[in-house]
Amino acid sequence: MLTRKQLELLDFIRSRVDAEGVPPSFDEMKEALDLKSKSGIHRLITALEERGFIRRLAHRARAIEILRLPEAMERRENRNRPRRTEPVVTALPAALPEAAVIHAMELPVMGRIAAGVPIEAISHVSHHVAVPGSMLGGRGQHFALEVRGDSMIEAGINDGDIVVIRQQATADNGDIVVALIEEQEATLKRYRRKGGQIALEAANPAYETRVLPEGAVRVQGRLVGLIRNY
Repeated sequence: MLTRKQLELLDFIRSRVDAEGVPPSFDEMKEALDLKSKSGIHRLITALEERGFIRRLAHRARAIEILRLPEAMERRENRNRPRRTEPVVTALPAALPEAAVIHAMELPVMGRIAAGVPIEAISHVSHHVAVPGSMLGGRGQHFALEVRGDSMIEAGINDGDIVVIRQQATADNGDIVVALIEEQEATLKRYRRKGGQIALEAANPAYETRVLPEGAVRVQGRLVGLIRNY
């Protein structure tokens, strides 16, 4: 038998997977359940795992598989599910294989965003990371990079995060991009075009905006997702 908070958390995870295809972050779980710290979420997750309702998938950020639902919750889902004449593929029945829940793809992590290291100079893949397919917006090639530094912290991008990048050579104002400066320095910044100049904006007041001639900046990709390990 589950406690009220355990049921609330399981229902919240289920609803987010149904809506977005990936589980919520620990911060989102904490806020949804109105808890003061993430340690409470850890205890609830552990309790649900021990009782066989969920499974945490190793080496994957925000990867939780729902194995089954309590009978009352499953009956409610069946009642609320609309009747249709055509076959319906539900996002989350009581148990699904891992691939159906996560819809993950393996992307190469091409190194770190660090001064003096252009993307082309990274000739080896450090490792691979599993990324939800829903994160890979649009067509084209994607790769991942490990963030070093805090210049984009107010955009929710922290030191040690893995950013998912769609490879492209153009960007719109306001996009967060991987920009190569003078073919030498790769940086992750918000892109603004101002006449014949490019402004690369940090998301941290401790860092100044860099304004450079258009020819000195080459866009290598646009941010489409972020993965954080807790």
